[in-house]
Amino acid sequence: MKCQACEREVDLPFRCPYCGGGFCADHRLPENHACPRIQQARADRQGQVMQQQGYGNYSYSYVYGKDAYKKRHYISTSPKELKHLGIAAALVIGIGYSMFLYYFGFSFWSSAATLFFSVFMTASFLIHEIAHKVAAQKSGLWAEFRLTLWGSVLTFISVFLPFKMISPGAMMIGGQISNAKDMLKISIAGVITNMVLAVTFLALVFIVPVTEFTLAFAFLAYINSFMALFNLLPFGILDGYKIFMLNKKIWAAAFIPSLILVIFTGYFFFW
Repeated sequence: MKCQACEREVDLPFRCPYCGGGFCADHRLPENHACPRIQQARADRQGQVMQQQGYGNYSYSYVYGKDAYKKRHYISTSPKELKHLGIAAALVIGIGYSMFLYYFGFSFWSSAATLFFSVFMTASFLIHEIAHKVAAQKSGLWAEFRLTLWGSVLTFISVFLPFKMISPGAMMIGGQISNAKDMLKISIAGVITNMVLAVTFLALVFIVPVTEFTLAFAFLAYINSFMALFNLLPFGILDGYKIFMLNKKIWAAAFIPSLILVIFTGYFFFW
């Protein structure tokens, strides 16, 4: 949908809890989109400051359209989410298989190695999304994966093209984020999982005896490194934009290692 203030296309708009409008990150605050209930927003802010006895900053509540849940110690899902995850997994597995058709040829690896790579690449994508879900629900928010129409269509089309796009959907988050720390945790969770997976697969390259799966480990390390780096780019709706805006030092602390991982795994795999 389009931001109601600047009309920029936004896949995951911020929902104003006062007027109910959908806005981009730059216009999410009531003060930045000429909210008709700005006086109520200011009154709430003043009340919060008074409760804090004059200390602390005003924390805006980021709302995506669902009611907040109480903080929980378990992770919930639904049949609808499982259906969407299943379709997304099928699309990503198709991407994994097609990579070998275009880049290596099925004669280069056995069908077992091809299946192994496709399954674990799909698992990497799902773990990234689930990491966002866990972080969000631990913060008391509603979070479920949903397919997006154009993301699914483009992912499906890229199965048959040399250029690959893995974006069948995203983790939709609902509720009010009461502080920037929780939002930072949610945004960086997926990136951290990809970096951990990249290091794990790279370690397996040196630990496991050399077989046809060694190249699969190396390629998986590169794919996860690239996923982490790409998501850290400080643009648009990517995680990196939110992380960069919230804490530039943490963004740099994540971006630099992910860049090193991409260079190292890319050099190791392609050269």
